[in-house]
Amino acid sequence: MDGIRVALFGLTHPHSLGHLKTLQASDLVKGIVLFDDDARVVADVRERMGNKVQGGYVDLDEMFAGESFQVGVADFRNHLNGALCLRLIDKGVHVISEKPVTNCAEELSRIVDAASREGVKLGVMYQNRYHPVAREARRLVADGVIGRVTGCEARMITSQVRFRNPGHWLFDCRQAGGGILSWLGCHYIDLLRYVLDDDVVEVSAIADTLSGEDIDVEDVASLALRFGKGAIGSLHAGYQLAMSIPGYSGATYDTYVGFRGTEGRVYWNPVDRPPVLHAESTTVGWRSSPVRSFHYALPELDCYGGAFGLAFLERFLYSVNGDGEPPATGEDALRVARIIEAAYASSETGRRIEITS
Repeated sequence: MDGIRVALFGLTHPHSLGHLKTLQASDLVKGIVLFDDDARVVADVRERMGNKVQGGYVDLDEMFAGESFQVGVADFRNHLNGALCLRLIDKGVHVISEKPVTNCAEELSRIVDAASREGVKLGVMYQNRYHPVAREARRLVADGVIGRVTGCEARMITSQVRFRNPGHWLFDCRQAGGGILSWLGCHYIDLLRYVLDDDVVEVSAIADTLSGEDIDVEDVASLALRFGKGAIGSLHAGYQLAMSIPGYSGATYDTYVGFRGTEGRVYWNPVDRPPVLHAESTTVGWRSSPVRSFHYALPELDCYGGAFGLAFLERFLYSVNGDGEPPATGEDALRVARIIEAAYASSETGRRIEITS
């Protein structure tokens, strides 16, 4: 396939420079154009990370008038990102966006509809789907190794808000749309959906702000989830670890993902290095060795998500050229957003919330 020209919008998002490194690492990307409304940021990034960068802009109208690109990476703040996605789609540009794409499911639904109407690809950065552990867990579940799935569990606990700059826009509900669920918990909701190949149909949740910091989004949440095929799951997410160091890169984590069925279970710790998937099964094919561990040696690659993040991005780029679908679609992002909004509604009302298609 011919090389693709990509535009990266927003250079101050916590993941922007990681996405830039991924674009630079891909042989499918022949050129990169940058946008940010801060000229100093654009100049600094071009000076430090100019590989493949062919232009930098601080005016969107000027950029759209003067540049041609097939793909836009949308990394604006959540409350501004939806309008950017709609503008790109209107111009026939394929879009891969940082999660959660926008700060409300209603706008995200309009974005999904617009992409479908215009015939462009809409992807979302749920790269953890391409981690080899997640892909193997999905295969084992699909092959019936753990039997009929009856339950699943995820935990995403990380460093307290005080270590993460409480004044950041991520802790402002108007801009972010939510707290720990929309920023980190969303990855784990998507993983549960991905591995089970199933959707959540009912949510019961409690969410609160317990850190004592001056923020207006939830910093801890506990969700009970019912899936369409019957499994019952849970997610606990929170900014709760007291032993950490300031800064995004210094964050500590306590994580777990597991699936239980009538014939066994699979589980792993997503932050383990090197990663290990554990599996147990009483099925016939596993009787000689009913307890197994799968160890992975991942290649070192300096980009967002490493080697599996690069593979995820390139699968999206192939889809742009007509080869299959994005690895995580706008519809996937919308389903996660609806689950999170259902969790907020459940917490506010004290009721279970059903999610309809």
